[in-house]
Amino acid sequence: MTEVIRKTLRDSKTARWTALGVVAFTMLCGYYLADVMAPLKPLLESQKGWSSTEYGFFTSAYGWFNVFLLMLILGGIILDKMGVRFTGVMAASIMVAGTAVKYWAISTHSLDGAVLFGWKAQVMVAALGYATFGVGVEIAGITVSKIIVKWFKGKEMALAMGLEMATARLGTTLALATSAPIATAFNNVATPVLICLIMLCIGLISFILYVFMDKKLDASIAAENAGKDVEPEEEFKLSDIKVIFTNRGWWYIAILCVLFYSAVFPFIKYAADLMVNKFGVKESLAGLIPSLLPIGTMILTPTFGNLYDRKGKGATIMILGAILLIFVHAMFAIPLFNNWLFAIFLVIVLGIGFSLVPSAMWPSVPKIIPEKQLGTAYAMIFWVQNWGLMGVPALIGWVLDRYCITGSKVVDGITINSYNYTIPMIIFMSLGLLALIFAFLLKAEDRKKGYGLELPNIKQ
Repeated sequence: MTEVIRKTLRDSKTARWTALGVVAFTMLCGYYLADVMAPLKPLLESQKGWSSTEYGFFTSAYGWFNVFLLMLILGGIILDKMGVRFTGVMAASIMVAGTAVKYWAISTHSLDGAVLFGWKAQVMVAALGYATFGVGVEIAGITVSKIIVKWFKGKEMALAMGLEMATARLGTTLALATSAPIATAFNNVATPVLICLIMLCIGLISFILYVFMDKKLDASIAAENAGKDVEPEEEFKLSDIKVIFTNRGWWYIAILCVLFYSAVFPFIKYAADLMVNKFGVKESLAGLIPSLLPIGTMILTPTFGNLYDRKGKGATIMILGAILLIFVHAMFAIPLFNNWLFAIFLVIVLGIGFSLVPSAMWPSVPKIIPEKQLGTAYAMIFWVQNWGLMGVPALIGWVLDRYCITGSKVVDGITINSYNYTIPMIIFMSLGLLALIFAFLLKAEDRKKGYGLELPNIKQ
């Protein structure tokens, strides 16, 4: 008799790519909110009277709870203990709640003139909402990473992660390109945040739909293993945190991650203002040039991920990305080349660098860390990353107000400062240099330990 070969749901290309599409849409909605305020800095100054220091303080709030309350690490432990379904719905719900608080703070007049913890009440409450959102979106990120490993391990894992990141970057592109025109059209800086709130509600519904797919996947895995002598997977223990922390390869990826992302995401927060102050672009159009960065990553991140799946060279890909990052920020730091066409060229090159590193970095983690510890390992990498995402924007805002004011100008009848961005760009370039060093250290550690970072992901 011919033996019937049972297959799991993940062996169906249609099923696994559909699952990816559903959870990636939730992340697209999250990334839209994450960057929706970036092009609005001049409008926040003119409509709400915010300073660069207050904007930097607000932007830094993204990592407050994740870093100081260890919410991200707690989320990783919950993920490994409770699974992707519970954790994903929880994370999406937290994103909605945080966005609702942020929208209320920016749209209401009841906070006008009030002070909270030494800051304008509007700035503080908006920051607390953003910090709450930051918990949700970061836990959602690690949950989606584990979902992709669950569906794509031994298959097109780097390509899947690349496509998920590309979809998320589409959210960034939409935020950078549309938030300022929407705010200008409605003459209200809060309107883009309201749109984000509606999108995140839809994203929550989307993830609830994924829950049913995940249940079917687990059922198909159980059916495949029926009658087989399969050892139950060892459960995650709190002592596994120590195992992760003592893994040098994990540390190199974590430090590379925080340095690289701290030179990109905080840059995006200030990129529109850079275009206004250095390249003379109008405030209403300033977000269009930075929006080209995620457009490039949408195409290139899956491309480089597919290359890693089939040809390997993961550590080498990360090194090349760090080199491009250094080049771009060095060019932005030079007080010459003030043509906006040159700015477009640099943003495109940065998009290439921003595609190279994540396309290889995230799929490399499962080669270093066992799957039972994967949620916590990703969470702790994101926790380390959040130190940079919290500290660097605040640092840049403080540096701009302290050292970079070159004069003032009147926008819509309000006097606001103009800035020289040379020092902030040198800071970003320095982070890129440090990232390059740790990319080389990671490659050396791979040669020593044989993680297989230079080997293809797809098993032949």
